[in-house]
Amino acid sequence: MTTLHYTTDSRANALISEDPYALLIGLTIYQQVPTQKAFAGPQALKDRLGGVLDVRSVAAMDPAELEDVFKEKPAIHRFPANMAKRVHALSVFIVDEYDGDPTAVWAGAEDAAELIDRLEGIPGFGEYKARLTLGVLAENFDVRPDGYRTYMPDWPSVVDVKTPSDLAELSARKKAWKASQ
Repeated sequence: MTTLHYTTDSRANALISEDPYALLIGLTIYQQVPTQKAFAGPQALKDRLGGVLDVRSVAAMDPAELEDVFKEKPAIHRFPANMAKRVHALSVFIVDEYDGDPTAVWAGAEDAAELIDRLEGIPGFGEYKARLTLGVLAENFDVRPDGYRTYMPDWPSVVDVKTPSDLAELSARKKAWKASQ
């Protein structure tokens, strides 16, 4: 089993490594916050939901109730209301489009173009997040449909994080990359 090292919290890393739904939540809220904060979010959400992170339960929640969970101190994200809405939309999407199975988003994709289309179908996912997700899946979970290399991120990202020290270096690598653009 692959262990992702996207946080310094071993429980959070284990959760996103073992639970595809938790990984998709982390990827959903991975914006405008540090990597560690985003990928610790699924564990914080699970803890606040009584130790259970279930796509059908979250999809069935009143969005305002989920927003309150995100806003509890410390907030799960710097924009808790917006990210609660995105996680709710993600959950509803997985239930409605993939019968509650997050792995069905990528399972059976004929090629990388189809997988990218499926990922871009997730509410809040554009090309950047779809490519990032494909990269995480390819590098860590052997999800490699034909042509996947074409869509791999060509910027410093969590796709490159294999060890805790890689995580520590990611911010500096991103900053240097942005300065060179």
